[in-house]
Order: sequence, then structure tokens, then C-alpha cells
Amino acid sequence: MREADIMGQQGEFSSIDAVQDRLAEVGYVCGRALATVVFLAARLGRPLFLEGEAGVGKTEIAKALSAVTGRRLIRLQCYEGLDAASAVYEWNFAAQMVAIRTAEATGSADRRALQAELFSEDYLIARPLLQAMQPDERGAPILLIDELDRTDEPFEAFLLEALSEFQVTIPELGPIKAPEPPMVVLTSNRTREVHDALKRRCLYHWVDYPDFDRELEILHARVPEAAETLSREVVAFVQSLRSEDLFKKPGVAETIDWANCLLALDVVSLSPEVIADTLGAILKYQDDIAKLQGSEAKRILDAARAELAEGGNAVSSFLKYPGGQRPRRL
Repeated sequence: MREADIMGQQGEFSSIDAVQDRLAEVGYVCGRALATVVFLAARLGRPLFLEGEAGVGKTEIAKALSAVTGRRLIRLQCYEGLDAASAVYEWNFAAQMVAIRTAEATGSADRRALQAELFSEDYLIARPLLQAMQPDERGAPILLIDELDRTDEPFEAFLLEALSEFQVTIPELGPIKAPEPPMVVLTSNRTREVHDALKRRCLYHWVDYPDFDRELEILHARVPEAAETLSREVVAFVQSLRSEDLFKKPGVAETIDWANCLLALDVVSLSPEVIADTLGAILKYQDDIAKLQGSEAKRILDAARAELAEGGNAVSSFLKYPGGQRPRRL
């Protein structure tokens, strides 16, 4: 068995290269810097905090980790007003009422015994954070706390206990501690700053837009049916588009969506007309779409193709001349 396939007893990857290899097997292409912080998070049992623009692959890495480790993925989707009760647990009120009515009808229930029964685990509905603290035969789960920046500071403060001690407290039952700490991935689109106290408990990484080669590699992995010429044009166009003054620049997720749309339309090469018809796959704001009407799409496409041609000439030069340098003319 290859070293990249070997996992430690606690589920750690054997090396940084193993992280890249295993994630690539499930279609997630990442650079060495991100692979390093994932390796350290798994090896040290530290939460992983990922910040970056929307659509650059922060959420996907948690899904990929679940796929390669075989562990359950538990997702807590954050939103404004999220509180500890919604994230940890709630009591099954309907079932409790049925139990009370049944006890009243029979007239045989002891008050203290009934109260103890009503607030036992039989009537407890576990939400994501509590689920992540419970034992699982597949091993400690992957806990994804997605878009943490959408919550408020009180919820961040609550997370300090959960991420420091890997336990949650239920007043009626007391503290519940994870037998094996879950691997925690927190994401933020940085719509607001997350408090330093929470960041200090995590390993941090900024997930940036990929360069041309890595985005092309990602597209090959996620949309293998796309022809090479079309894939290169799509990536070059999106890369050029990110240099424009847009309200929301397209992420890698939009690149993948656009390639799938073009495949569904049997497009073999980009044209201004095709771009105008499918802009909704890569741009999500009308003001941004309006900026690309008329000759703007053609201008960006021409610039992207010029970059491709220049890159192709550079590759040809490297192959033709050792070291990639043409001999000087005398």
C-alpha cells in the first residue's frame, strides 16, 4: 500500500503529500500551503479556520475530508440569530406532552420519576454540535461550522467552550464531552471580523483564488468531460474577469458551474454571444452582468485568448530551447 493511503490510528494523514493525494482522489485539488494546515489540524487535533471569498472551496474541503476518511460529516449552517439551543439540542416537547398526558390518564406516575424521565436522553433531540460530541462507530466526525461570520458575538463566545474542551453543557444533564475530538472546520466569507479569542483556538488559512494552472487542474478534476480547448478558454476568461471592477468576482464554484452549463449547450469554444447568454452562471448581480454587455465581453475574451497564446508560446519556447530561453541574435 502506498504511504499516501496510510492513515494514523487517530485518522491523521501520514504526510502533507498524502493530504494532497487523498483529496485529489475525490476531486479536491489543493496547494501545499492548504494541505499543510489540513495535515497539522488532523495531527494536532486543532480546529481549522478557513477564510476567503465565497466559492473558493472552503466548504468543499470538509466534504472532501469526510469522503477520504469515511467519517460522518456534520454541518452547522450559521445564520443571524443562531443561538446555542438551536446549535446544540432541544427537548422533544410533543413527546414530553404525550408522556405527561399518559401519566395523568393512568394516575400512577411518580412526579419525580416522571420529571427524570422527561429530561432524559430519550426525549433529547441532538443538534449538530451535540451530534459531533457523541461516539460514532466510524470515528470522530468532521464538524463543519459554515459561514461563522453570519452569527453574532454571543454565539462565538459559546463556541469557545466547545472548541477548547470539545464538550457542551446541557443544564438538565450536565456536561457532555466528546470521547474523541471531532475534526472541526470553520469557514468565514469575512463579511465581518471574527473575534481573536476564537481564532487563537484554531489553525488559520486564507483560501485565495487559484492561479490559472491550479484552476485548470480543478476544472479537469470536476468537469472531466470538457474539452481541453474549452476548459482553457473558460479558466482564462474567468481569470481575466476577476481583474475587472465587479461587485462579486466569480469563484471556483462559478467556474465549474459555467463549464457544466457550456457542456449542456454543446459549446466547443467561447464566443461573445455564448458568454452573453450564460453570464448568469458566473455573475450573480445585475450590475456586474450589465458591465459585460455589448463589446465588453468580446474585449475580455480577446484579452484572455491573448494570454493563452502568450502562455502557449512560452511553453513552446521552453520545450524547444533548453532553459526556456531563445538564443541571442548576433
